[in-house]
Amino acid sequence: MPSRSERRYSTLRMTSRNLSRRPWIALAWAALTLTAAACSDGAGQDGDEPGFTNLSGATCPPDSTLTYDTFGRPFMEAYCTSCHSAHLTGAQRQGAPTDHNFDTLEACHEAGADHIDQTTAAGPDRVNDSMPPIYPAPSEAERRQLGEWLACGMP
Repeated sequence: MPSRSERRYSTLRMTSRNLSRRPWIALAWAALTLTAAACSDGAGQDGDEPGFTNLSGATCPPDSTLTYDTFGRPFMEAYCTSCHSAHLTGAQRQGAPTDHNFDTLEACHEAGADHIDQTTAAGPDRVNDSMPPIYPAPSEAERRQLGEWLACGMP
């Protein structure tokens, strides 16, 4: 069994070794924190709404004739409300969040044009096609019309 002085020396040596590791641990922690901050989209800071960074870049032409009745409703009924309907519950929604419904123009406005754009619309900057995840899916031309309708304020 080690003597008291040997145990004390061993403890001091271990403490010195641990102290020499602390700067590396602090450096690793700082690098991890900076990496996480760099990868963050900034959502939720200072009460902001989540940021939408993958927008299609669609614009509203002055002569646009797209309205909810002529475009929005038929599009939503064809591609969205089989999951995103206030009339569906539980498994019928196929995983769609309960606060994302597209049954009415008001519901579309509540969901937000940027959210719909980021998942479904097309424009000059990009074609967003993560929705719908099942078929039938809109054509690129329909996605471009959706981008236009959204950019015009969903009339």
